[in-house]
Amino acid sequence: MLMRFDYLLKQASGSLALATLVAVTAPAMAEDWPGILETKSIAEEGYVYGLPIVMNYAIMYDYAIDRESGQFKAPFNQIKNEARVYTYKDTTIISPNSDTPYSVASLDLRAEPVVLSVPAVERNRYYSVQLIDGNTYNYGYIGSRATGNDVGDYMVVGPDWKGETPDGIKQVFQSSTQFSLAVYRTQLFGSDDMRNVEKVQAGYKVSTLSKYLGKPSPAQAPAVDFPKVDKDLVKTNFFEYLDFALQFAPATTPAEAEIRAKLASIGVGPGKSFQFKELPLGHRIEIALGMRDGEAKVKEYLGQKLFKANGWSVSDLWGDASFIDGDWVKRAAGASAGIFGNDAAEAVYILGRNTANGDELDGSKQDYTLTFAAGSLPPVNAFWSLTMYDGKTQLLIKNPINRYLINSPMLPDLKKNADGSLTLRIQKDSPGKERESNWLPAPDGPIYLALRMYWPKTETPSILPVGKGSWQPPALEVAQ
Repeated sequence: MLMRFDYLLKQASGSLALATLVAVTAPAMAEDWPGILETKSIAEEGYVYGLPIVMNYAIMYDYAIDRESGQFKAPFNQIKNEARVYTYKDTTIISPNSDTPYSVASLDLRAEPVVLSVPAVERNRYYSVQLIDGNTYNYGYIGSRATGNDVGDYMVVGPDWKGETPDGIKQVFQSSTQFSLAVYRTQLFGSDDMRNVEKVQAGYKVSTLSKYLGKPSPAQAPAVDFPKVDKDLVKTNFFEYLDFALQFAPATTPAEAEIRAKLASIGVGPGKSFQFKELPLGHRIEIALGMRDGEAKVKEYLGQKLFKANGWSVSDLWGDASFIDGDWVKRAAGASAGIFGNDAAEAVYILGRNTANGDELDGSKQDYTLTFAAGSLPPVNAFWSLTMYDGKTQLLIKNPINRYLINSPMLPDLKKNADGSLTLRIQKDSPGKERESNWLPAPDGPIYLALRMYWPKTETPSILPVGKGSWQPPALEVAQ
């Protein structure tokens, strides 16, 4: 979803090209703007700040608003259970998890809170409900690690809620935005386990507070004219989409207030209406250059600022507002690497594009192996998985055996080496029938791998704290 500016900057003398690209709203008088260099700096920071917010809006639009999107889940305040794992056909979210069937509920918290009810889940089955606001902050968790596997009712409230907590509610979670998202993950032990997952999913309930209490509904929130999203979302009208999303997201931290004040100085913010094309050419060029540099800064962060371990990048990019603490590059990097990632306590993501010596993984050029020494599998309380993505799109790939990952529930069917180690085969073509149980099909081109550790152990050996843990992933090697 990142932008491309090269060909458009060559046409900077034509206002239509850049206006189509950015479409930033502006104040009535261009002379009220900062100088062009400061404008460029603000556009760069504003792009980095706004990228996760705009990406989140695009997902909300697909999931809860546009019934023709092909990715529509359910209207607001209703749950959609997916009695399947994600495949290459799921394209709204980059780097999706494919080993826990998802349930999704988009929440409109403007009129009243929403109650999420969960059933009792068997002790050996991991599940989680991740609460994410429009800023892409993880502001709460329900589930095996956070609240246990017992039955319970939990209330989610908007940023302005000041009501009382009803009897029976175990915990209240407050979103910093008026629209929010609840992402449910329910562990699947194998293809023959889906019926059991469906039984758990049937126990997930989403109710408005009035419905939960059996009382009349309050006055409905005003209808919203949601701007349409298409494939060119980030190439067109980026700051207009940000304008729209910010009206439902009051600034709650000093860092947010600061960046929003800067954006307001170049005409970006809720309620703005003047068009980018009305600005002087110099300002238009500097805004485009600033956004381009913002994109580059996010890519640089992902390439250089993550913790490194044997060629892997170990990420710790997702959390609540205090965890992000105004580091907008970190937040944008998290959205770009895989939007809606979990806190490290819930799941650690280890990302692979290279061998230990730095060579890029490419299924069209090499076959690879990943070997875990005996007794050195990823240390987790729940489960681990290694998922394959196309290195260009970060989406799951179509393959002849419909296998998108290898995970710990599959261990009984995997073949170990004589010394007790486990070698996974990562390549585009079958390694042969005798090795196919351990085969993770790769694309015919760049490879992107994600090793996920759900509910990582905290005792030694552990991946935690991220970047300092005593356990590290083994290196990916060229197959011999």
